[in-house]
Amino acid sequence: MIERFHPASFPAPAVPLSHATRAGDFVFVSGQVATDAEAKVYIGDFTREVESVLDNVEAVLAAAGARRDQIVKVGAFLSNAALFAPFNEVYARRFGDAPPARTTVCVDFGHPDVRVEIEAIAYVG
Repeated sequence: MIERFHPASFPAPAVPLSHATRAGDFVFVSGQVATDAEAKVYIGDFTREVESVLDNVEAVLAAAGARRDQIVKVGAFLSNAALFAPFNEVYARRFGDAPPARTTVCVDFGHPDVRVEIEAIAYVG
């Protein structure tokens, strides 16, 4: 069975996607950026931006019945390689001693204010 999830507190996606899809024992979280309840992109301190993205990932996971500690794989996308070190600081603090597998790549988002996007896969079996 496949289920699709959309947190009630989130605005409808601007593009055709589900915020999360549960397929069997796995929850797949679509890429999240730092947006507020009105879908406005956060502009400001990069550390706070990463925290906001991870908060959004956790909110989507919760809507699908999952938690951060069930994440087994993360895809992280940064707008600039110079952001790698500050990103790692926040990421390490949030995931602690047992971080999930991760891929991090630099991309051009096509939106000048987006500097980080994170997608995740959680095992809930």
